Amino acid sequence: MTSAQELLQQYGPREAMEYDVVIVGGGPAGLSAAIRLKQLAAQSGKEVGVCVLEKGSEVGAHILSGAVMDPRALSELIPDWKEQGAPLNVPVTEDRFLFLSASKAYRTPSWLLPACFQNHGNYVI
Repeated sequence: MTSAQELLQQYGPREAMEYDVVIVGGGPAGLSAAIRLKQLAAQSGKEVGVCVLEKGSEVGAHILSGAVMDPRALSELIPDWKEQGAPLNVPVTEDRFLFLSASKAYRTPSWLLPACFQNHGNYVI
């Protein structure tokens, strides 16, 4: 087994970066936490180093594709998201809920759908 001292001699010291807060996961909760921490720090006139660690190829890579998003939380977190050019460009215009049989699809009338299946005002992302 190689000791830490031997590794240091062979490869040199590791590069290090220091942060005040490290958030593991670049999904909605992690990104919201990072944004809110930076907002609160700015409001109090302080600088906070925040790092978001994500295992995907880019932040949000695992969850933000082919989904329908309610923009309410985004509007609370970043009120001017539209003016800033957030890429929410495809509003939901229609909901279809189908019951499938072996040979046919039966459409459920919109008025029968519960609120959680009604996506008007949301965006396809």
